[in-house]
Amino acid sequence: MADKQNKAAKIPQRTEIKELGRIAALDKLFEKTTYKNSDIQLLNNTDYYYMTANRIMMEGVDFDLTYTPIKYLGYKMGIYAMGPLYARNYAPYVLSFNVGISGKFSYENVDWLWAGIQAAAKEHNISNVTIDLSSSMTGLIISCTSVGRQEKKIVDTWPKIDKTSLLCVTGNLGAAYMGLHVLEREKVAFGKVPPEKMKDYKQPDLSKYKYILSQYLTPEINSKCIDNFKEAGFYPSTGYFITKGLGDTIKQLCKETGFGAKVYLDKIPIAPESRAMADEIGIDIITSVINGGDDYRLLYIVPLEQHEQLHKEMGDLDVIGHLCPAENGTSLITPDGRCLEIKAQGWN
Repeated sequence: MADKQNKAAKIPQRTEIKELGRIAALDKLFEKTTYKNSDIQLLNNTDYYYMTANRIMMEGVDFDLTYTPIKYLGYKMGIYAMGPLYARNYAPYVLSFNVGISGKFSYENVDWLWAGIQAAAKEHNISNVTIDLSSSMTGLIISCTSVGRQEKKIVDTWPKIDKTSLLCVTGNLGAAYMGLHVLEREKVAFGKVPPEKMKDYKQPDLSKYKYILSQYLTPEINSKCIDNFKEAGFYPSTGYFITKGLGDTIKQLCKETGFGAKVYLDKIPIAPESRAMADEIGIDIITSVINGGDDYRLLYIVPLEQHEQLHKEMGDLDVIGHLCPAENGTSLITPDGRCLEIKAQGWN
């Protein structure tokens, strides 16, 4: 009996990550350490605060080269790296890339990737851009450390967050996820073409999906978004970069701020092209907005007292909801007043 107990005691515990959820698993790693679970760091010197953000993309996980032109991928990675900086109102001014490549990639492939990176940097007036190459056994891997800065005198005036603060987004949601569905569908169709008929294969006409495809392949961030706040005479309290769906972002901001949130379903901006694609493939567009990814939108937390000025001066921002006491949780409010709990992948 004692021997059986000893053997049982030696069996290591195994907890499936899917049982915890991605966010809970990450939190658990940091329970017994003084480190903070964040890829954002604030530095400072005499006149500026500096912020860094780290991002990585892996072939087969974050992108598929079957339908993603490598130049577009370079551009998208640049935007992906800058997004967290813009969300917090830090102007990006350094991008440092490390690219892992396997034997299937040539110099020309890397040159196209670099051209896309440079296009993103030029669009956002960044002159300090570096790139390094490493070996990879699993295809293409791209990582980037971005650095942004903001004047201390501006940061020190940013308003505090409270339970009445507004939630605002920079553009419609769900389009990128719908664009991905188009590409995945065409990939499946292409894979069914018999080898003997490949010479007769013609590229499908995807012109009617142009908008949603562009939102997935070449997402954009307005490089003037920080200047726009400055000209309007006020700044948001903070912001978040939406990349894993609105639900994930709402959960994250509530966790960090200590408040709950109410998002109004009929206030979420959704493009007609996105709704049309959702109807075409028979899925709920709201579910796609909450759980879909690659939107590359900015979500700002703005004081309630700036509502009128926000409406007049910041026409590119849509108010989709507001914060609330933490005990109210995170809710999606339907037009008829029902409250639905916001759930997101990675959060159990």
